[in-house]
Amino acid sequence: MSKTTNKFSPEVRERAVRMVLDNPRQHESRCSAIVSVYSKIGCAAQTLNEWVKKAEVDNGKRAGVTTEMTEQLKALERENRELRQANEILRKASAYFAQAELDRRPKS
Repeated sequence: MSKTTNKFSPEVRERAVRMVLDNPRQHESRCSAIVSVYSKIGCAAQTLNEWVKKAEVDNGKRAGVTTEMTEQLKALERENRELRQANEILRKASAYFAQAELDRRPKS
């Protein structure tokens, strides 16, 4: 799984989204607003559109999973994975020590 780097700072993203959303009457449509703004900041139109949609989800204006919930889900999945690994280690250690105890007992 590859991870992309963020070329734009959060401040630039927020400003670009504000430029699109704050003055809806200045442009004919959202698409024209995005076209106007994306060329100014140097990102792709689709990228800016995704930022705008994500901001709307985070602000409750659009249905979807918020950034906060996504981060919380990732943290819980990471914790779950770590706990599963710890349980597996404990299970193997328990089996090892149980076998060692059986090997130590005198044979009759």
